[in-house]
Amino acid sequence: MKLARSYVADVEFSAEDALRSDIDFLCRVIEAVVKVGATTINLPDTVGYSTPDEIGQFFKTIRSRVSVPDNVIFSAHCHDDLGLAVANTLAAVDAGVRQVECTINGIGERAGNAALEEIVMAFIVRADRLPYETAVKTRHIFAASQLLGQLTGQGVQVNKAIVGRNAFAHEAGIHQDGILKDRRTYEIMRAEDVGVPWDPLVLGKHSGRHAVQKRCSDLGLTWRATRSSRSIAR
Repeated sequence: MKLARSYVADVEFSAEDALRSDIDFLCRVIEAVVKVGATTINLPDTVGYSTPDEIGQFFKTIRSRVSVPDNVIFSAHCHDDLGLAVANTLAAVDAGVRQVECTINGIGERAGNAALEEIVMAFIVRADRLPYETAVKTRHIFAASQLLGQLTGQGVQVNKAIVGRNAFAHEAGIHQDGILKDRRTYEIMRAEDVGVPWDPLVLGKHSGRHAVQKRCSDLGLTWRATRSSRSIAR
């Protein structure tokens, strides 16, 4: 640790499986590594075992019990084995963590890690509850997600939040009608803000006539309505 600090200003210490460690011993370890140069303390939920309330309380307890300088940064590293990586990360930030370790598309060991795109957009969309900022340029999120998928050969599931193919798609007629009138009716963020081309209307068995009319108009077709039927003409 001392040798590392002689070369760089920021040295991170990571305690494997910290959430399941003996907390008294963990506090002693943290104080020891800070004394010899650690400036970032990463406490991972290595096996994705924690819950949001638990991890929040964990970081509050650690921060209240260890004696370290104010410039020491606590970091969270959450895995998604129970599907809670992002929720746990947000809870950790609320508990005083100021660095989070996350990945694009949530890729990682086993079920993966906390997804960067979900964390970043949660901060933006719910700034009322999560008043935190990042330096991420959100308009590049979708392109980064697509590039990673191409490089790894692992695409994201279609219903993946933020970057999935269906994230901004609407098939139900009532949703399509609402979107056509005011996008805010059924969208909590703009697709363009994360770099996704906005083409929300999916024509299917649940679609309504407003969506069909809009698609016809986009194709240069004229929609004519009669009492008994509706027809389409060029």
